[in-house]
Amino acid sequence: MLDSKQSAAELASTHSMSSTEKDLSKVQHLEVVDGAADAAAHGHYATDAHGNPLVQFDKEAERRLVRKIDWCIVPTVSILYLFCFIDRANIGNARLAGFEKDLKLHGYQFNILLTCFYISYIVFEIPSNICCKYFGPGRWIPFISLGFGVFSMITAFVTNFSNAAAVRFLLGIFEAGMLPGIAYYMSRWYRKRELGFRLGLYIVMAPLAGAFGGLLASGILKLNGIGGIHTWQQIFFIEGIITIGLSIISFFTLTDRPETARWLSEEEKTLAIARVKSENVGTTEVLDKMDVPKLLRGIFNPNTLIDSFVFLLGNITVQGLGFFLPTIIATIYPKATTIRKQLWTVPPYVVGACFVVAVPYIAMKTNRRLIYMILSAPLVMIGYIIFLATKNTSARYGATFLIASGAFTFGPLCNAQASANTVSDTARSAAIGTVVMFGNVGGLISTWAFLPFDGPNYPIGNGLNLATSSVMFLGSVFLLFYLIWDNKRREGVDPDEKLQGMTEKQIEDLDWKHPGFRWHL
Repeated sequence: MLDSKQSAAELASTHSMSSTEKDLSKVQHLEVVDGAADAAAHGHYATDAHGNPLVQFDKEAERRLVRKIDWCIVPTVSILYLFCFIDRANIGNARLAGFEKDLKLHGYQFNILLTCFYISYIVFEIPSNICCKYFGPGRWIPFISLGFGVFSMITAFVTNFSNAAAVRFLLGIFEAGMLPGIAYYMSRWYRKRELGFRLGLYIVMAPLAGAFGGLLASGILKLNGIGGIHTWQQIFFIEGIITIGLSIISFFTLTDRPETARWLSEEEKTLAIARVKSENVGTTEVLDKMDVPKLLRGIFNPNTLIDSFVFLLGNITVQGLGFFLPTIIATIYPKATTIRKQLWTVPPYVVGACFVVAVPYIAMKTNRRLIYMILSAPLVMIGYIIFLATKNTSARYGATFLIASGAFTFGPLCNAQASANTVSDTARSAAIGTVVMFGNVGGLISTWAFLPFDGPNYPIGNGLNLATSSVMFLGSVFLLFYLIWDNKRREGVDPDEKLQGMTEKQIEDLDWKHPGFRWHL
Protein backbone atom coordinates (compact mmCIF):
# COMPACT_ATOMS: atom_id res chain seq x y z
CA MET A 1 0.00 0.00 0.00
CA LEU A 2 1.35 3.45 -0.85
CA ASP A 3 2.16 5.68 2.09
CA SER A 4 -0.71 8.14 2.67
CA LYS A 5 1.78 11.05 2.80
CA GLN A 6 3.38 10.21 -0.53
CA SER A 7 3.47 13.26 -2.79
CA ALA A 8 2.01 13.50 -6.26
CA ALA A 9 5.51 13.59 -7.74
CA GLU A 10 6.42 10.33 -6.00
CA LEU A 11 3.17 8.78 -7.19
CA ALA A 12 3.96 9.81 -10.73
CA SER A 13 7.34 8.14 -10.34
CA THR A 14 5.66 4.96 -9.14
CA HIS A 15 3.35 5.13 -12.14
CA SER A 16 6.19 5.51 -14.60
CA MET A 17 7.94 2.45 -13.20
CA SER A 18 4.85 0.28 -13.74
CA SER A 19 3.83 1.85 -17.09
CA THR A 20 1.64 0.37 -19.75
CA GLU A 21 4.46 -1.88 -20.94
CA LYS A 22 3.40 -4.17 -18.06
CA ASP A 23 0.59 -5.65 -20.09
CA LEU A 24 -1.18 -8.91 -19.55
CA SER A 25 0.89 -11.91 -20.45
CA LYS A 26 0.03 -13.43 -23.79
CA VAL A 27 -0.46 -16.74 -22.04
CA GLN A 28 -3.11 -17.15 -19.33
CA HIS A 29 -5.68 -14.69 -18.02
CA LEU A 30 -3.86 -12.53 -15.50
CA GLU A 31 -0.18 -13.37 -15.42
CA VAL A 32 1.29 -9.90 -15.85
CA VAL A 33 4.92 -8.81 -15.81
CA ASP A 34 6.02 -7.94 -12.24
CA GLY A 35 2.49 -8.62 -10.98
CA ALA A 36 1.19 -5.27 -12.21
CA ALA A 37 -2.41 -6.48 -12.59
CA ASP A 38 -2.48 -7.92 -9.08
CA ALA A 39 -1.04 -4.67 -7.72
CA ALA A 40 -3.60 -2.69 -9.69
CA ALA A 41 -6.35 -4.77 -8.16
CA HIS A 42 -5.09 -4.61 -4.59
CA GLY A 43 -4.08 -1.33 -3.01
CA HIS A 44 -2.23 0.60 -5.74
CA TYR A 45 -3.16 3.05 -8.46
CA ALA A 46 -4.40 1.51 -11.70
CA THR A 47 -3.97 4.73 -13.73
CA ASP A 48 -1.32 7.39 -14.12
CA ALA A 49 -1.96 11.01 -13.14
CA HIS A 50 -3.47 11.67 -16.57
CA GLY A 51 -6.08 8.92 -16.15
CA ASN A 52 -4.40 6.45 -18.52
CA PRO A 53 -4.64 2.80 -17.37
CA LEU A 54 -1.34 1.25 -16.31
CA VAL A 55 -2.46 -2.29 -17.12
CA GLN A 56 -3.91 -3.72 -20.30
CA PHE A 57 -6.22 -6.71 -20.21
CA ASP A 58 -6.67 -9.81 -22.31
CA LYS A 59 -9.85 -9.04 -24.28
CA GLU A 60 -10.90 -12.67 -24.53
CA ALA A 61 -10.45 -13.18 -20.77
CA GLU A 62 -12.57 -10.07 -20.19
CA ARG A 63 -15.32 -11.32 -22.50
CA ARG A 64 -15.47 -14.64 -20.67
CA LEU A 65 -15.58 -12.86 -17.32
CA VAL A 66 -18.34 -10.45 -18.38
CA ARG A 67 -20.48 -13.31 -19.71
CA LYS A 68 -20.13 -15.11 -16.40
CA ILE A 69 -21.04 -11.96 -14.45
CA ASP A 70 -24.04 -11.39 -16.74
CA TRP A 71 -25.45 -14.83 -16.05
CA CYS A 72 -24.82 -14.76 -12.31
CA ILE A 73 -25.86 -11.16 -11.48
CA VAL A 74 -28.36 -9.78 -13.99
CA PRO A 75 -31.17 -12.39 -13.70
CA THR A 76 -31.49 -12.04 -9.92
CA VAL A 77 -31.61 -8.24 -9.80
CA SER A 78 -33.89 -8.10 -12.86
CA ILE A 79 -36.52 -10.37 -11.32
CA LEU A 80 -36.40 -8.45 -8.02
CA TYR A 81 -36.86 -5.14 -9.84
CA LEU A 82 -39.70 -6.58 -11.92
CA PHE A 83 -41.72 -7.23 -8.79
CA CYS A 84 -40.57 -3.98 -7.22
CA PHE A 85 -42.22 -2.10 -10.08
CA ILE A 86 -45.26 -4.38 -10.08
CA ASP A 87 -45.78 -3.86 -6.34
CA ARG A 88 -45.53 -0.09 -6.85
CA ALA A 89 -47.77 0.25 -9.90
CA ASN A 90 -50.37 -2.47 -9.26
CA ILE A 91 -52.53 0.14 -7.57
CA GLY A 92 -53.39 1.33 -11.11
CA ASN A 93 -54.65 -2.16 -12.00
CA ALA A 94 -56.48 -2.41 -8.66
CA ARG A 95 -58.20 0.89 -9.42
CA LEU A 96 -59.92 -0.66 -12.44
CA ALA A 97 -61.00 -3.62 -10.28
CA GLY A 98 -62.88 -1.58 -7.66
CA PHE A 99 -60.16 -0.38 -5.26
CA GLU A 100 -61.50 3.19 -5.17
CA LYS A 101 -65.13 2.12 -4.80
CA ASP A 102 -64.51 -0.37 -1.97
CA LEU A 103 -62.41 2.09 0.03
CA LYS A 104 -64.95 4.85 -0.69
CA LEU A 105 -62.28 7.19 -2.06
CA HIS A 106 -63.46 10.49 -3.45
CA GLY A 107 -62.06 13.69 -4.93
CA TYR A 108 -58.27 13.65 -4.95
CA GLN A 109 -57.82 10.85 -2.42
CA PHE A 110 -56.43 8.40 -5.00
CA ASN A 111 -53.82 10.99 -6.01
CA ILE A 112 -53.01 11.56 -2.33
CA LEU A 113 -52.39 7.83 -1.89
CA LEU A 114 -49.88 7.93 -4.73
CA THR A 115 -48.27 11.01 -3.16
CA CYS A 116 -47.86 9.26 0.23
CA PHE A 117 -45.74 6.64 -1.48
CA TYR A 118 -43.50 9.21 -3.15
CA ILE A 119 -42.89 11.26 -0.02
CA SER A 120 -41.09 8.37 1.70
CA TYR A 121 -39.68 7.15 -1.61
CA ILE A 122 -37.89 10.48 -2.14
CA VAL A 123 -36.79 11.10 1.46
CA PHE A 124 -35.17 7.66 1.88
CA GLU A 125 -33.49 7.48 -1.56
CA ILE A 126 -29.98 8.67 -0.65
CA PRO A 127 -30.02 7.22 2.92
CA SER A 128 -30.96 3.84 1.48
CA ASN A 129 -28.07 3.90 -0.99
CA ILE A 130 -25.67 4.86 1.80
CA CYS A 131 -26.99 1.86 3.76
CA CYS A 132 -26.51 -0.25 0.63
CA LYS A 133 -22.82 0.65 0.61
CA TYR A 134 -22.45 0.24 4.40
CA PHE A 135 -24.20 -3.14 4.77
CA GLY A 136 -23.37 -4.39 1.29
CA PRO A 137 -25.79 -4.86 -1.64
CA GLY A 138 -25.84 -8.63 -1.07
CA ARG A 139 -27.65 -8.05 2.23
CA TRP A 140 -29.42 -4.72 1.69
CA ILE A 141 -31.17 -5.41 -1.63
CA PRO A 142 -32.79 -8.68 -0.43
CA PHE A 143 -33.77 -6.97 2.85
CA ILE A 144 -35.62 -4.08 1.21
CA SER A 145 -37.18 -6.52 -1.30
CA LEU A 146 -38.59 -8.50 1.60
CA GLY A 147 -39.93 -5.29 3.13
CA PHE A 148 -41.84 -4.07 0.10
CA GLY A 149 -43.17 -7.58 -0.54
CA VAL A 150 -44.62 -7.64 2.98
CA PHE A 151 -46.27 -4.23 2.63
CA SER A 152 -47.61 -5.04 -0.82
CA MET A 153 -49.31 -8.08 0.69
CA ILE A 154 -50.64 -5.99 3.62
CA THR A 155 -52.27 -3.61 1.13
CA ALA A 156 -54.80 -6.39 0.44
CA PHE A 157 -56.22 -5.84 3.94
CA VAL A 158 -56.63 -2.06 3.97
CA THR A 159 -60.22 -0.93 4.51
CA ASN A 160 -60.15 2.86 4.31
CA PHE A 161 -58.18 5.84 3.06
CA SER A 162 -56.16 6.32 6.28
CA ASN A 163 -54.65 2.85 6.59
CA ALA A 164 -54.13 2.67 2.81
CA ALA A 165 -52.11 5.92 3.01
CA ALA A 166 -50.03 4.55 5.91
CA VAL A 167 -49.22 1.32 4.05
CA ARG A 168 -48.30 3.21 0.86
CA PHE A 169 -45.92 5.41 2.89
CA LEU A 170 -44.21 2.34 4.41
CA LEU A 171 -44.03 0.68 0.99
CA GLY A 172 -42.15 3.74 -0.28
CA ILE A 173 -39.50 3.44 2.47
CA PHE A 174 -38.50 -0.04 1.32
CA GLU A 175 -38.82 0.54 -2.42
CA ALA A 176 -36.74 3.76 -2.23
CA GLY A 177 -33.41 1.97 -2.44
CA MET A 178 -34.20 -0.55 -5.14
CA LEU A 179 -33.41 1.31 -8.38
CA PRO A 180 -30.32 3.20 -7.11
CA GLY A 181 -29.18 0.20 -5.06
CA ILE A 182 -29.11 -2.15 -8.04
CA ALA A 183 -27.48 0.49 -10.26
CA TYR A 184 -24.77 1.08 -7.65
CA TYR A 185 -24.37 -2.67 -7.10
CA MET A 186 -23.83 -3.32 -10.81
CA SER A 187 -21.25 -0.53 -11.01
CA ARG A 188 -19.04 -2.77 -8.82
CA TRP A 189 -18.92 -5.34 -11.60
CA TYR A 190 -18.91 -3.51 -14.95
CA ARG A 191 -16.84 -0.98 -16.86
CA LYS A 192 -18.42 2.40 -17.53
CA ARG A 193 -19.29 1.66 -21.15
CA GLU A 194 -20.74 -1.74 -20.22
CA LEU A 195 -22.93 -0.47 -17.40
CA GLY A 196 -25.65 1.31 -19.39
CA PHE A 197 -26.66 -1.84 -21.28
CA ARG A 198 -26.67 -3.91 -18.09
CA LEU A 199 -28.80 -1.27 -16.39
CA GLY A 200 -31.11 -1.56 -19.38
CA LEU A 201 -31.36 -5.32 -18.81
CA TYR A 202 -32.91 -4.77 -15.39
CA ILE A 203 -34.66 -1.42 -15.94
CA VAL A 204 -36.42 -3.10 -18.88
CA MET A 205 -38.38 -4.76 -16.11
CA ALA A 206 -40.22 -1.45 -15.56
CA PRO A 207 -42.07 -1.54 -18.90
CA LEU A 208 -42.28 -5.33 -18.70
CA ALA A 209 -43.84 -4.92 -15.27
CA GLY A 210 -46.49 -2.78 -16.91
CA ALA A 211 -47.07 -5.49 -19.51
CA PHE A 212 -46.71 -8.47 -17.17
CA GLY A 213 -48.55 -6.65 -14.39
CA GLY A 214 -51.55 -6.16 -16.66
CA LEU A 215 -51.51 -9.82 -17.71
CA LEU A 216 -50.99 -11.00 -14.12
CA ALA A 217 -53.75 -8.74 -12.81
CA SER A 218 -56.19 -9.93 -15.48
CA GLY A 219 -55.33 -13.55 -14.63
CA ILE A 220 -55.66 -13.00 -10.87
CA LEU A 221 -59.03 -11.30 -11.31
CA LYS A 222 -60.33 -14.48 -12.94
CA LEU A 223 -59.82 -16.36 -9.65
CA ASN A 224 -62.86 -16.92 -7.46
CA GLY A 225 -61.12 -15.61 -4.37
CA ILE A 226 -58.67 -16.80 -1.70
CA GLY A 227 -60.51 -17.22 1.57
CA GLY A 228 -62.05 -13.84 2.28
CA ILE A 229 -59.84 -12.06 -0.27
CA HIS A 230 -61.55 -11.05 -3.51
CA THR A 231 -61.11 -8.92 -6.66
CA TRP A 232 -58.44 -6.19 -6.23
CA GLN A 233 -57.30 -7.63 -2.88
CA GLN A 234 -56.02 -10.72 -4.69
CA ILE A 235 -53.73 -8.56 -6.85
CA PHE A 236 -51.85 -7.15 -3.84
CA PHE A 237 -51.87 -10.40 -1.84
CA ILE A 238 -50.59 -12.77 -4.54
CA GLU A 239 -48.01 -10.36 -5.97
CA GLY A 240 -46.75 -9.59 -2.44
CA ILE A 241 -46.35 -13.29 -1.64
CA ILE A 242 -44.34 -13.83 -4.84
CA THR A 243 -42.02 -10.92 -3.94
CA ILE A 244 -41.44 -12.29 -0.42
CA GLY A 245 -40.45 -15.67 -1.84
CA LEU A 246 -38.04 -14.14 -4.36
CA SER A 247 -36.40 -11.92 -1.72
CA ILE A 248 -35.74 -14.89 0.59
CA ILE A 249 -34.08 -16.77 -2.28
CA SER A 250 -31.95 -13.71 -3.14
CA PHE A 251 -30.48 -13.64 0.41
CA PHE A 252 -28.61 -16.79 -0.64
CA THR A 253 -27.96 -16.08 -4.32
CA LEU A 254 -26.95 -12.39 -4.53
CA THR A 255 -23.13 -12.09 -4.43
CA ASP A 256 -22.05 -8.88 -2.67
CA ARG A 257 -18.83 -8.08 -4.61
CA PRO A 258 -16.20 -9.79 -6.78
CA GLU A 259 -14.00 -10.73 -3.79
CA THR A 260 -16.79 -12.84 -2.28
CA ALA A 261 -17.95 -14.50 -5.51
CA ARG A 262 -17.54 -18.26 -5.08
CA TRP A 263 -18.29 -18.69 -8.77
CA LEU A 264 -15.15 -16.72 -9.77
CA SER A 265 -11.60 -18.10 -9.70
CA GLU A 266 -8.89 -16.05 -7.97
CA GLU A 267 -7.60 -14.87 -11.37
CA GLU A 268 -11.11 -13.79 -12.38
CA LYS A 269 -11.59 -11.92 -9.09
CA THR A 270 -8.34 -10.02 -9.65
CA LEU A 271 -9.35 -9.21 -13.23
CA ALA A 272 -12.85 -8.09 -12.15
CA ILE A 273 -11.41 -5.66 -9.59
CA ALA A 274 -8.51 -4.35 -11.69
CA ARG A 275 -10.52 -3.62 -14.83
CA VAL A 276 -13.11 -1.52 -12.97
CA LYS A 277 -10.41 0.40 -11.12
CA SER A 278 -8.41 1.00 -14.31
CA GLU A 279 -11.06 3.57 -15.34
CA ASN A 280 -10.99 5.52 -12.07
CA VAL A 281 -8.16 8.01 -11.88
CA GLY A 282 -6.66 8.65 -8.44
CA THR A 283 -8.11 5.56 -6.70
CA THR A 284 -6.33 2.70 -4.95
CA GLU A 285 -9.39 0.65 -3.96
CA VAL A 286 -12.56 -0.19 -5.87
CA LEU A 287 -14.55 -0.36 -2.62
CA ASP A 288 -13.20 2.63 -0.71
CA LYS A 289 -14.09 3.60 2.84
CA MET A 290 -17.07 5.92 3.03
CA ASP A 291 -16.32 9.55 3.86
CA VAL A 292 -18.20 12.83 3.63
CA PRO A 293 -15.99 14.61 1.04
CA LYS A 294 -16.56 11.85 -1.53
CA LEU A 295 -20.28 11.67 -0.75
CA LEU A 296 -20.53 15.40 -1.44
CA ARG A 297 -18.46 15.01 -4.62
CA GLY A 298 -21.03 12.51 -5.86
CA ILE A 299 -24.02 14.73 -5.06
CA PHE A 300 -22.65 18.13 -6.11
CA ASN A 301 -21.25 16.93 -9.40
CA PRO A 302 -22.43 19.14 -12.31
CA ASN A 303 -23.09 16.08 -14.46
CA THR A 304 -25.07 14.49 -11.62
CA LEU A 305 -27.20 17.58 -11.03
CA ILE A 306 -28.11 18.23 -14.69
CA ASP A 307 -28.60 14.51 -15.32
CA SER A 308 -30.84 14.35 -12.23
CA PHE A 309 -33.00 17.21 -13.52
CA VAL A 310 -33.45 15.45 -16.87
CA PHE A 311 -34.38 12.21 -15.08
CA LEU A 312 -36.86 14.13 -12.90
CA LEU A 313 -38.67 15.30 -16.02
CA GLY A 314 -38.51 11.86 -17.63
CA ASN A 315 -39.97 10.20 -14.57
CA ILE A 316 -43.07 12.41 -14.72
CA THR A 317 -43.92 10.48 -17.88
CA VAL A 318 -42.63 7.03 -16.83
CA GLN A 319 -44.35 6.95 -13.45
CA GLY A 320 -47.43 8.62 -14.91
CA LEU A 321 -47.73 5.76 -17.40
CA GLY A 322 -47.35 3.22 -14.59
CA PHE A 323 -50.16 4.73 -12.54
CA PHE A 324 -52.50 6.11 -15.18
CA LEU A 325 -52.10 4.06 -18.39
CA PRO A 326 -54.99 1.78 -17.32
CA THR A 327 -57.09 4.91 -16.76
CA ILE A 328 -56.03 6.38 -20.13
CA ILE A 329 -56.89 3.10 -21.87
CA ALA A 330 -60.29 3.17 -20.15
CA THR A 331 -60.98 6.62 -21.65
CA ILE A 332 -59.92 5.42 -25.13
CA TYR A 333 -61.98 2.20 -24.94
CA PRO A 334 -64.73 2.99 -22.41
CA LYS A 335 -67.02 0.12 -23.46
CA ALA A 336 -64.40 -2.63 -23.13
CA THR A 337 -64.53 -5.08 -20.20
CA THR A 338 -62.20 -4.59 -17.23
CA ILE A 339 -60.05 -7.57 -18.21
CA ARG A 340 -59.82 -6.37 -21.83
CA LYS A 341 -58.77 -2.90 -20.62
CA GLN A 342 -56.03 -4.55 -18.56
CA LEU A 343 -54.84 -6.41 -21.66
CA TRP A 344 -54.81 -3.22 -23.79
CA THR A 345 -52.12 -1.83 -21.45
CA VAL A 346 -49.68 -4.60 -22.42
CA PRO A 347 -48.52 -3.80 -26.04
CA PRO A 348 -47.17 -0.26 -25.37
CA TYR A 349 -45.05 -1.63 -22.54
CA VAL A 350 -43.69 -4.44 -24.72
CA VAL A 351 -42.55 -1.96 -27.38
CA GLY A 352 -41.08 0.30 -24.66
CA ALA A 353 -39.18 -2.70 -23.28
CA CYS A 354 -37.57 -3.32 -26.68
CA PHE A 355 -36.28 0.26 -26.75
CA VAL A 356 -34.98 0.02 -23.17
CA VAL A 357 -32.69 -2.82 -24.23
CA ALA A 358 -31.87 -1.72 -27.78
CA VAL A 359 -30.93 1.91 -27.12
CA PRO A 360 -28.50 1.22 -24.20
CA TYR A 361 -26.98 -1.61 -26.27
CA ILE A 362 -26.23 0.83 -29.10
CA ALA A 363 -24.98 3.33 -26.51
CA MET A 364 -22.59 0.67 -25.17
CA LYS A 365 -21.25 -0.12 -28.62
CA THR A 366 -20.63 3.56 -29.38
CA ASN A 367 -19.64 4.45 -25.77
CA ARG A 368 -22.02 7.41 -25.88
CA ARG A 369 -25.17 8.09 -23.85
CA LEU A 370 -26.13 11.75 -24.17
CA ILE A 371 -26.76 11.64 -27.90
CA TYR A 372 -29.34 8.86 -27.36
CA MET A 373 -31.02 10.87 -24.61
CA ILE A 374 -31.27 13.74 -27.09
CA LEU A 375 -32.79 11.42 -29.73
CA SER A 376 -35.26 9.74 -27.34
CA ALA A 377 -36.96 12.90 -26.05
CA PRO A 378 -38.65 13.82 -29.38
CA LEU A 379 -40.52 10.48 -29.40
CA VAL A 380 -42.19 11.48 -26.14
CA MET A 381 -42.88 14.97 -27.47
CA ILE A 382 -44.58 13.63 -30.61
CA GLY A 383 -46.70 11.24 -28.54
CA TYR A 384 -48.12 14.01 -26.39
CA ILE A 385 -48.65 16.30 -29.38
CA ILE A 386 -50.89 13.55 -30.81
CA PHE A 387 -52.79 13.32 -27.50
CA LEU A 388 -53.40 17.06 -27.59
CA ALA A 389 -54.16 17.31 -31.30
CA THR A 390 -56.73 14.56 -31.84
CA LYS A 391 -59.47 12.54 -30.14
CA ASN A 392 -59.15 9.69 -32.64
CA THR A 393 -58.90 6.51 -30.56
CA SER A 394 -56.44 4.71 -32.85
CA ALA A 395 -54.10 7.71 -33.00
CA ARG A 396 -54.22 8.20 -29.23
CA TYR A 397 -53.51 4.53 -28.59
CA GLY A 398 -50.64 4.67 -31.09
CA ALA A 399 -49.25 7.67 -29.21
CA THR A 400 -48.80 5.53 -26.08
CA PHE A 401 -46.28 3.41 -28.03
CA LEU A 402 -44.20 6.46 -28.96
CA ILE A 403 -44.25 7.75 -25.38
CA ALA A 404 -43.20 4.41 -23.88
CA SER A 405 -40.44 3.98 -26.49
CA GLY A 406 -38.82 7.32 -25.71
CA ALA A 407 -39.47 7.74 -21.99
CA PHE A 408 -38.29 4.39 -20.64
CA THR A 409 -34.81 4.69 -22.19
CA PHE A 410 -33.95 7.53 -19.79
CA GLY A 411 -33.78 5.12 -16.83
CA PRO A 412 -30.66 3.21 -17.92
CA LEU A 413 -29.13 6.14 -19.80
CA CYS A 414 -29.37 8.68 -16.96
CA ASN A 415 -28.13 6.26 -14.30
CA ALA A 416 -25.27 5.06 -16.51
CA GLN A 417 -24.34 8.68 -17.24
CA ALA A 418 -24.18 9.46 -13.51
CA SER A 419 -22.15 6.35 -12.73
CA ALA A 420 -19.69 6.94 -15.58
CA ASN A 421 -18.86 10.44 -14.37
CA THR A 422 -17.79 9.65 -10.81
CA VAL A 423 -14.54 8.09 -9.68
CA SER A 424 -14.85 6.58 -6.20
CA ASP A 425 -17.33 3.92 -5.12
CA THR A 426 -18.64 6.28 -2.41
CA ALA A 427 -19.23 9.15 -4.84
CA ARG A 428 -20.90 6.76 -7.25
CA SER A 429 -23.37 5.52 -4.63
CA ALA A 430 -24.26 9.14 -3.77
CA ALA A 431 -24.52 10.23 -7.41
CA ILE A 432 -26.85 7.39 -8.39
CA GLY A 433 -28.91 7.98 -5.24
CA THR A 434 -29.21 11.66 -6.17
CA VAL A 435 -30.29 10.93 -9.74
CA VAL A 436 -32.98 8.52 -8.60
CA MET A 437 -34.10 10.82 -5.77
CA PHE A 438 -34.66 13.66 -8.26
CA GLY A 439 -36.32 11.18 -10.59
CA ASN A 440 -38.81 10.30 -7.93
CA VAL A 441 -39.62 13.96 -7.37
CA GLY A 442 -40.82 13.60 -10.95
CA GLY A 443 -42.79 10.56 -9.86
CA LEU A 444 -44.38 12.66 -7.13
CA ILE A 445 -45.36 15.31 -9.68
CA SER A 446 -46.81 12.58 -11.91
CA THR A 447 -49.32 11.62 -9.22
CA TRP A 448 -50.99 15.00 -9.82
CA ALA A 449 -50.57 15.10 -13.60
CA PHE A 450 -53.92 13.47 -14.42
CA LEU A 451 -56.70 14.85 -12.22
CA PRO A 452 -60.39 13.83 -12.22
CA PHE A 453 -61.70 17.18 -13.53
CA ASP A 454 -59.23 17.02 -16.46
CA GLY A 455 -60.74 13.83 -17.90
CA PRO A 456 -61.53 12.20 -20.18
CA ASN A 457 -58.94 13.70 -22.57
CA TYR A 458 -56.61 15.18 -19.90
CA PRO A 459 -55.33 18.25 -21.79
CA ILE A 460 -53.57 19.60 -18.67
CA GLY A 461 -51.77 16.29 -17.96
CA ASN A 462 -50.79 15.82 -21.59
CA GLY A 463 -49.68 19.45 -21.89
CA LEU A 464 -47.51 19.08 -18.78
CA ASN A 465 -45.83 16.00 -20.23
CA LEU A 466 -45.23 17.73 -23.56
CA ALA A 467 -43.54 20.59 -21.71
CA THR A 468 -41.36 18.30 -19.58
CA SER A 469 -40.26 16.18 -22.55
CA SER A 470 -39.30 19.35 -24.42
CA VAL A 471 -37.15 20.50 -21.49
CA MET A 472 -35.63 16.98 -21.30
CA PHE A 473 -34.47 17.47 -24.87
CA LEU A 474 -32.98 20.91 -24.15
CA GLY A 475 -31.38 19.74 -20.88
CA SER A 476 -29.68 16.80 -22.60
CA VAL A 477 -28.33 19.07 -25.34
CA PHE A 478 -27.02 21.53 -22.73
CA LEU A 479 -25.30 18.78 -20.73
CA LEU A 480 -23.57 17.41 -23.85
CA PHE A 481 -22.13 20.79 -24.84
CA TYR A 482 -21.15 21.65 -21.25
CA LEU A 483 -19.15 18.43 -20.83
CA ILE A 484 -17.43 18.87 -24.20
CA TRP A 485 -16.48 22.44 -23.22
CA ASP A 486 -15.17 21.40 -19.80
CA ASN A 487 -13.12 18.53 -21.24
CA LYS A 488 -11.39 21.00 -23.58
CA ARG A 489 -10.70 23.29 -20.61
CA ARG A 490 -9.17 20.39 -18.68
CA GLU A 491 -6.80 19.60 -21.55
CA GLY A 492 -4.87 22.76 -20.69
CA VAL A 493 -4.27 21.69 -17.06
CA ASP A 494 -1.04 19.93 -15.98
CA PRO A 495 -2.09 17.13 -13.56
CA ASP A 496 1.41 16.73 -12.08
CA GLU A 497 1.57 20.41 -11.21
CA LYS A 498 -1.94 20.44 -9.67
CA LEU A 499 -1.31 17.30 -7.58
CA GLN A 500 2.12 18.44 -6.32
CA GLY A 501 2.35 18.09 -2.52
CA MET A 502 -1.03 16.37 -2.07
CA THR A 503 -1.39 13.19 -0.02
CA GLU A 504 -2.96 10.01 -1.35
CA LYS A 505 -6.12 10.72 0.69
CA GLN A 506 -6.41 14.24 -0.70
CA ILE A 507 -5.99 12.95 -4.26
CA GLU A 508 -8.67 10.31 -3.79
CA ASP A 509 -11.08 12.87 -2.33
CA LEU A 510 -10.81 14.99 -5.49
CA ASP A 511 -12.93 12.46 -7.40
CA TRP A 512 -14.21 14.25 -10.58
CA LYS A 513 -12.14 17.33 -9.69
CA HIS A 514 -8.97 15.31 -10.28
CA PRO A 515 -7.09 17.13 -13.10
CA GLY A 516 -6.63 13.85 -15.00
CA PHE A 517 -10.38 13.11 -15.01
CA ARG A 518 -12.36 13.54 -18.24
CA TRP A 519 -16.13 13.59 -18.57
CA HIS A 520 -17.75 10.65 -20.34
CA LEU A 521 -20.36 11.61 -22.91
